[in-house]
Amino acid sequence: MSDCIFCKIVKGEIPGKKIYEDDEMLAFHDITPMAPVHFLLIPKKHIKSLMHLEAEDVALAGRLLGKAQELAKELGCGENGARFVINAGRDGGQTVDHLHIHILGGRGLGWPPG
Repeated sequence: MSDCIFCKIVKGEIPGKKIYEDDEMLAFHDITPMAPVHFLLIPKKHIKSLMHLEAEDVALAGRLLGKAQELAKELGCGENGARFVINAGRDGGQTVDHLHIHILGGRGLGWPPG
């Protein structure tokens, strides 16, 4: 999608502080971190939100979750845990219309979040 900020990061048109990249996904630090560890993991394929996942994308979604866990551990959240957040749609708090997982850790996180 031409006006999607995350698609532009994938294409290298907008810089991002990358953590991980392969053929299917990209992880990068959040520009406004809410915790000592706060990064995003996105599929390179443009999928608007979790609510727009097609049957053909289910395996990719599983690989995203596995990679989110792996990266959270690598960044120091293995012992105390992390929060994995997928906002979907306006009412769900999604601000960028591209499926993404927020991974937050490095401090205690309360509930409800706000």
